[in-house]
Amino acid sequence: MKPPAENSHPHSLRQRMLAGDTVVGSWINSGSPMVAELMAATGFDFLCVDIEHSAVDVPQAQQLFQAIRSGRRECAAMARVHGVDYAFVKRYLDAGADGIVAPLVRTREEALLLVQAAKYPPLGLRGVGFCRANTYGLQLAEECVRANEEIFLAVQIEHIDAVRNIDSILGVPGIDAAFIGPYDLTASMGITAQFEHPDYLAARATILAACQRHGVAPGIHVVPPVPGEVHARMTEGYRFIAYSLDITMLSTACIGGLATIRNAQKSPQPAGVLGTA
Repeated sequence: MKPPAENSHPHSLRQRMLAGDTVVGSWINSGSPMVAELMAATGFDFLCVDIEHSAVDVPQAQQLFQAIRSGRRECAAMARVHGVDYAFVKRYLDAGADGIVAPLVRTREEALLLVQAAKYPPLGLRGVGFCRANTYGLQLAEECVRANEEIFLAVQIEHIDAVRNIDSILGVPGIDAAFIGPYDLTASMGITAQFEHPDYLAARATILAACQRHGVAPGIHVVPPVPGEVHARMTEGYRFIAYSLDITMLSTACIGGLATIRNAQKSPQPAGVLGTA
């Protein structure tokens, strides 16, 4: 008798998105399994391991995916890889990622490469081999079916060229979400971090409208840990939202706490506070 499939989800992230749900996750840059396990346990819908901008490699990513699953089984373990090529994508899926966020997708051809790398035949070109995703060969046939139905694929829209090509990109079968990277997108427009600039707001509106036309989930990264910003994006119609990242939430808590402590140190102490000898 075979064991139950380790990666089987009655309500996978992809199925939830297809059903119209709104999900809130976060980003893992620290590479710490303890942090990943803790963040999953707090109730995030997904956690995305940032391969692109951290020192995390494949063995570390697999440990992080395991930690996320340990923290909360329902929390999807995602990977933001550093490209859309076959070699970049398949190894993280084999390691157990529930989905991929692909950076800097600017053309239909790049979106097609992502789908081909992530889907098993006949939908794509992903190779079949024993790995964590198929319980090291114990659930190989079942995993090939499950993966094609449940692996979640998001293209990151973070360049003005992608905005110009948005309909051809989102028209690729198998693309589930368009995820806006605010910093890179504004940088490509020559207005780095000017998030109230009319051109940036117009680009966002273009992406959001294209998502609605193509039945693709609109997503965005709210980098500052400000819950009100997440609510504002939900109100606008975004459904795949990343709330800050582990290192930013840690630094924000440290800076804020220390500022309060330092300010209290500078304040005059009431008489008698220190006691007498």
